[in-house]
Amino acid sequence: MAKSLFKNYSYQFDKNERKILNTFCKSILKQMTSDERFYADIRSFNSIIGKLNEPGEEIKLTKEEKTKLVFRLKENIEHMRKQASKSNFIKRWLFKSTFGQYETLLTKYFTD
Repeated sequence: MAKSLFKNYSYQFDKNERKILNTFCKSILKQMTSDERFYADIRSFNSIIGKLNEPGEEIKLTKEEKTKLVFRLKENIEHMRKQASKSNFIKRWLFKSTFGQYETLLTKYFTD
């Protein structure tokens, strides 16, 4: 089977998924704004936030935006998994909903 030449990077997120991605991107920006090495990432996440706030149903991401978003989501899921394994019951319970939401977004939209 031949690989497709072009990939479709347009997504239709519902209201809750937009809100989750919006808060995720904002938290990433808060962490990266102090360091100049992340200028390209900051620009990409600002663009993603702008597209998430637009009133349309379909969101079209560029390849760069999609790859950076997926990379950071995977990184965050791994970090949360490590933190949950080391923590007590209450902290695991608090991580459970966020961890589930991020994992659902990753598997639903961003698996190849």
